[in-house]
Amino acid sequence: MVLKIFFYGMLSAIPAIFVELGFFHELGKLNLSSYLASFLNVFIGVALTEELLKYSIVKIKVTNSSELDEPVDVMLYMIIAALGFAALENLLIFLSSETYFLEFGETLTLAIFRFISATFLHALTSGTLGYFMAVDFFKAKKRSIFLFLGFLIVTMLHGLYNFYIIIGEGYSKLIVPTIIIIGLAIFVSQSFKKLKKMASVCKV
Repeated sequence: MVLKIFFYGMLSAIPAIFVELGFFHELGKLNLSSYLASFLNVFIGVALTEELLKYSIVKIKVTNSSELDEPVDVMLYMIIAALGFAALENLLIFLSSETYFLEFGETLTLAIFRFISATFLHALTSGTLGYFMAVDFFKAKKRSIFLFLGFLIVTMLHGLYNFYIIIGEGYSKLIVPTIIIIGLAIFVSQSFKKLKKMASVCKV
């Protein structure tokens, strides 16, 4: 199941490309300011799209599976799907024409940056959403509200991260994304502890 979810996570990166390109193309037809267009593309075209696709893998392939018998499993599978997504996303970036003519040092720098930033971001936002999914699935009475809150939080943080990486200037380009990564890491760590205390539904 772990390998399957990782593989499906990789596959989910493919439709993300077309959705993001299509969204940006449609935004171009609206004659919006470049700043507003970038804002909408980063938060909706990219962040929301990617979080929805990663979520859909676990929702479709895991939530109705007998493999799901511990609340913490939801977070783990979300992180696994995110790692698969990030793996193919990083690979596609390295194979793109934009990086083809980079020198070895520049390629190595890009690889390190992508691993530290993008991979961690995907894993942590999905882990965070996984916590809300687990509580929503195993405990919450008002499921739609709790899951909506999770999507709102991870989309905003994912969007803010990308927004500052792309458009940020000076120290904000580094400080804000770093704060987001650290904050998400702390939340995910604490969430694992909380979910481990929840009752298992395993019948064995």
